[in-house]
Amino acid sequence: METLPKALEVDEKSPESRDLLPSQTASSLCISSRSESVWTEAPRSNWEIYRKPIIIMSVGGAILLFGVAITCLAYTLHLGQTSLKVLKMTGPAFLSLGLMMMVCGLVWVPIIKKKQKQRQKSMFFQSIMSFFLNR
Repeated sequence: METLPKALEVDEKSPESRDLLPSQTASSLCISSRSESVWTEAPRSNWEIYRKPIIIMSVGGAILLFGVAITCLAYTLHLGQTSLKVLKMTGPAFLSLGLMMMVCGLVWVPIIKKKQKQRQKSMFFQSIMSFFLNR
């Protein structure tokens, strides 16, 4: 483990100490990053790639249908004044929340496809570069 010079040592109790301390190793940046590792190129299945957007769209669709049901109940049933008020407020709220989640999932799919194409191009150019550089 590296020892810090006296100029870089700070009091551990101060909040600035966490910001001023350098990282211990260069690989700690790769470990803490959320992006995929550059060194591992294991092929991933479609489920692994599109899992999150599918789940977001499914939950959004369920919430949307729940909002449609509550809104329909609010306008078709003859209920008391307070429960009618509550249904008329919560129904459209669930409708908009479900629609927003579905749209987020639908927009996420083309973004992932574009990212996959860029990754394939990048891997292609890296293989070409390594071919010419290793000669």
